[in-house]
Amino acid sequence: MSELPNCPLCNSSYTYEDGNLYVCPECAHEWTSAGDEAAPSGFVVKDANGNLLQDGDTITVIKDLKVKGSSLVVKVGTKVKNIRLVDSDHNIDCKIDGIGAMKLKSEFVKKA
Repeated sequence: MSELPNCPLCNSSYTYEDGNLYVCPECAHEWTSAGDEAAPSGFVVKDANGNLLQDGDTITVIKDLKVKGSSLVVKVGTKVKNIRLVDSDHNIDCKIDGIGAMKLKSEFVKKA
């Protein structure tokens, strides 16, 4: 029996072959054997202008955003440093001065 590679996303050892693809039953990630050399990008997050965002980037808010459950507003032009990308509906985790920890949607920001 040949040794199959672990899943590059979740590191599961329960991968299997499906034609020329490897499949992870735990996270449903599929990749080819050529993908073994290069780590997969996972998910892609783009700002309102289509620029690719990465962890640690600085962004600028392009629309006034009301903070749910509060009377605070994140104003247009607010700069946010050192963002962290997450795979969810609000795909940016960050800390905004004067407000605190926030989750933002990438469609309301641009890369600074």
